[in-house]
This record gives sequence, C-alpha cells and structure tokens, in this order.
Amino acid sequence: MTAVQTYESILVDRDGPVGIITLNRPDALNSWDWLMSAEMNHAYGEFDRDDDVRAIVLTGAGRAFCAGAGLRPAGATFDGSLTRDDAEAKFPGAHRGADQLRTPVIAAVNGAAVGAGITMALRADIIYVAENAKLGFVFNRRGVIPDADLLWSLPRLIGYSRAIDLLLTGRIFAGSEAAEIGLASRALPAEEVLPAAVAAGHDIAANVAPVSAAITKLVARKFLQETDQNAALELERKLFRWAGQHADAPEGVNAFKEKRAPRWTLSKTRDFPTELFDDGR
Repeated sequence: MTAVQTYESILVDRDGPVGIITLNRPDALNSWDWLMSAEMNHAYGEFDRDDDVRAIVLTGAGRAFCAGAGLRPAGATFDGSLTRDDAEAKFPGAHRGADQLRTPVIAAVNGAAVGAGITMALRADIIYVAENAKLGFVFNRRGVIPDADLLWSLPRLIGYSRAIDLLLTGRIFAGSEAAEIGLASRALPAEEVLPAAVAAGHDIAANVAPVSAAITKLVARKFLQETDQNAALELERKLFRWAGQHADAPEGVNAFKEKRAPRWTLSKTRDFPTELFDDGR
C-alpha cells in the first residue's frame, strides 16, 4: 500500500486502484466528530477526482469500526456546540459523502459500529461486516432521535418492521443479523472483513466500467426517492441507450468474447452524462 496524505483522525492509503480510508482513533474506538467527518469527506473527494482510483474502502483501526460520536460532558455531545465550521474550514470546497461519489465505496465494518458509526457505514454502496461486530442505532437510548435521514432511508432499505425494531428500541445486534436482514452485504470473521472488501474493490477495478458503476450507484440511490415508476424507467432507458452508444459497451462485449481483461476508456470525471442525469458536479 502507498500512503497518500496525512490527516489527524484518519489514515489514507492506496492499494493500486483501490483507495483505503481508515478511521484512526483506536484508543477511542474511532469515535466520530466533525474533524473526522471533514477529513473523511476530503479524502473521499480526492479519490473521487482521481480516474485511477476505481473503488474506495472505508474501515476502522483496531477493534472497532466507529463506536459513535465522542461523548462529551454537560450535554455538549448533541447540543449543537460542536459545529462543523472550524473542521470544514481546513478543507474548503464541496463536501460529499460516500453515497454522493461517482466511485463505488465498500465499508469494511471490522468491529463495533453504533450511532454515527453505523450511519457512516450505511452511506457506502457495499457493506462487509464482522459476524460478531456489535451494531446499533442507539439514538433513542441517548435521549435524541435517529438522524442523517435514517427515519426515511432505513425502512426503504430493509422494510418498515425491521427498521422500526432497530430504530425504536436502539438495541445492539450482531453483524450476522445485519447480513440476514439485508443491512449488510456479507458477514465474515472479523479478520477477513478488510481483505474481502479490498478484494471486492480490486474486482470492481478490474472488471467494471467506471462510468457504468457511477451511473448505477447514483441512479439507484435516486430511485429510492422516485415514486413514479414510469419516470424511473424512462431515465433508465435513456442512460442505457447512452451507455450503449459509447466506447465501453463494445469493449465490454469484445473483452468477454476474447477472454481478456477489459480496457475501459470512459472517465468517471470527464465522461459522466450530466446532460441526462445531473449529479451536481
């Protein structure tokens, strides 16, 4: 792996075409704050603007993924006094979460992920989790409510009854249950989570057209909000037609027929069809 940039609360590395972001406060179980958020989103942006980075993996150092917001005394954890302004001032420019990137993001949830930690993981496109990891939407047990659009998004992801069970009770559940109910893609022994996520990133890098991946993840997220199926189908048809008329479509077919690795030429940064689907760039 090749180190990319130094931050205070995260580590950033490259493993060839796979960018790796590691939450790096192991002594505090990688607790979240606005500095970590600003650094993570800055690193996301740097990778997303790099055509050589074809997938991003997010994981945690030590035995936890992220044990939630760093708790502070006298009610200061949730009272709004920890604003993002100072943290984001260190990294000016647009800030995008994992779900807004053109690059696929894989969360390698190597250990505990509660509160802000599990919310962070759910922004990823693919989630691999340790079987014995302790997970929880614990907000109601801390006197607040689920945030970051969980009340809207989680019922759409796993169904209302399962979502309200997890959100309302705030109970702790295992990574194995997360995979069973569709909250995570795979549950694995803890030591296998990061290697499996990196391997998935390399598989995407080697075999998946970057613009196709960008369209797929961003449009699928948009369609969670779309109530008009005909409108969704029409946009999907337009994007399919666009993709079929560009160089990666014949290359994908030829590579398959010739039993070789594909040589994609479209760029996620330059060739994304914003004229058909505007992702805000």
